[in-house]
Amino acid sequence: MNNIQTLLAHRQPGRALEQAFYNDADIFQTDLETIHYREWLFAIPACELEKAGSYVTYNVGTYRVIIVRGADDQIRAFHNTCRHRGSVICKAAKGHAPKLVCPYHQWTYELDGSLLWARDMGPEFDPKQHGLKTVHCRELAGLVYICLAEEAPDFDTFANTARPYLEPHDLGNAKVAFESTIVENGNWKLVWENNRECYHCGGNHPSLCRTFPDDPAITGIEGGETPAEMQAHFDRCEAAGLPSQFYLHDDGQYRLARMPLKEGAESYTLDAKSAVRRWLGRAPFADAGALLKFHYPTTWNHFLADHSIVFRVTPVSPTETEVTTKWLVNKDAVEGVDYDLKRLTEVWMATNDEDRQVVEDNQQGINSPAYVPGPYSQTQESGVIQFVEWYCATLSKRLAPEAVAAE
Repeated sequence: MNNIQTLLAHRQPGRALEQAFYNDADIFQTDLETIHYREWLFAIPACELEKAGSYVTYNVGTYRVIIVRGADDQIRAFHNTCRHRGSVICKAAKGHAPKLVCPYHQWTYELDGSLLWARDMGPEFDPKQHGLKTVHCRELAGLVYICLAEEAPDFDTFANTARPYLEPHDLGNAKVAFESTIVENGNWKLVWENNRECYHCGGNHPSLCRTFPDDPAITGIEGGETPAEMQAHFDRCEAAGLPSQFYLHDDGQYRLARMPLKEGAESYTLDAKSAVRRWLGRAPFADAGALLKFHYPTTWNHFLADHSIVFRVTPVSPTETEVTTKWLVNKDAVEGVDYDLKRLTEVWMATNDEDRQVVEDNQQGINSPAYVPGPYSQTQESGVIQFVEWYCATLSKRLAPEAVAAE
């Protein structure tokens, strides 16, 4: 049994993880290899790829990926590595190109990844054998997911469950109004643990708490009977054609629920009113709350009546995590007319920065030799417990001797 398996075997349920899970380089590499390189990862909203040739690049660990819309309108993903001598093909974070051209020796690829042109390679050279290596790629109701594994796990079960919840938000007719990327000096699991509870909200998020309830029933994992007020909200939304009921998949990897905001609140703004006059989606009323969706290990999302916000979590190092946030609005909404950009983004810009500080303080404290895993609050931190259980179960399954032998 290796060190990670020993730590997993001896961990105490209901308590935080041992220090090594948050700062050890070997465990970080194991996280990448057993989780991030094998699971479906949220990459981008599809609306970023506006037309044929639009591309976005995304790096996960040592993998570099190009996501591009083809001439046939299909979105595909490829390894961002030329089949000649391996150079990076697309160096920009995003852009538009009629063909994918390696800047090193100008090998030229079609948008479907096939090799179109390579100079002076001789009569025996077969271009069909040197197309770009593909990455599994699926679009779900306007959200693009990729999987780096040779064989991808099932996606359809998740997609079929999530699609009815997502479709009323009409993400195919969205545009990115603003995006923000920050690097939090904390392990990716600390970023997730912080997201999965609002125990900290009252003391750290004054702007968010104007509209987002710090009720643990909202951020946590439902146990027992649904509170009457929440069930009334679910029923009202469902009657209006908005799937809303709390759903947590059996293995705990994803959850969907259309949660109410504070009474009278319509959106994440300081005055609690809608941020965008021209709504994104087909919500029948302004106070429909927020469809809260998470999918481990890379994304949580908030889909409101007027706009949507998608978050992407990417591990960078044992103690660094990139968090990218994108605010989506109706593609026909005009900045300065239908929405004010500062008003649209200020609550979550502040909240993200506050969460960055919380995570970084947490990481620094964990790095101390004095750190001992403490107990979770069963009332306030059920969501954290659920995430940690999912993580440990996934790691244990992938590291089991029979699983390792099968690889």
